[in-house]
Amino acid sequence: MTGPVLPPPRPPDPGEERTHLPLAPTGGPPQLRADAARNRTRLLEAASLLLTECGAADLTMESVAAAAGVGKGTVFRRFGDRTGLLIALLDHHEGQFQAAFLSGPPPLGPDAPAADRLHAFGPAVLRHERKHHALILASRSDPLRNHTVPAHQLRVSHLTMLLRRVDVDGDPELLAHTLLGSINTALVHHLTENCGMPPERLEEGWHHLLTRLGVPR
Repeated sequence: MTGPVLPPPRPPDPGEERTHLPLAPTGGPPQLRADAARNRTRLLEAASLLLTECGAADLTMESVAAAAGVGKGTVFRRFGDRTGLLIALLDHHEGQFQAAFLSGPPPLGPDAPAADRLHAFGPAVLRHERKHHALILASRSDPLRNHTVPAHQLRVSHLTMLLRRVDVDGDPELLAHTLLGSINTALVHHLTENCGMPPERLEEGWHHLLTRLGVPR
């Protein structure tokens, strides 16, 4: 899927991307014609409505086709399979989140000090993914793939860049992976749903990890 291009409000910082990286593992399909793009948007709107009404478990290619008033084959041709449809839905939300941390206002965006951005990033991810956790979990059929999608790699490179800026003690890239692992969607779902942990405790845990690394709050 080709995500929306996010125009930078200022020149990009070294090591920091300024465009939406999609959830597809090797980029997206070619640019769609205007009519095809409208049809795709119509299908995604139908899928979003069904997701709200029925949940991710009951979202099927057949139900999306019926809600959009098209044949089932149209949905399969556009998204390939159910996982492709779920990823397309997630990609839209991911583009909005990327805009927030790449070019949005402080403390998450580029006009804030690196330490402030680091402390803001974890809670922002937790809130973003908590809002879409059922969709995220339903789309992750291959656990290894989760680490290779461009959107995840962007999060790693973004945290690595910020950790380098605060001159953290240790390997910034490995620490970025470790920090993201602490707020992995499946782990957060287990801790909140099965263990009864309040989300605020997980957010505080992110701040604690950073302060242990020497990043002032």
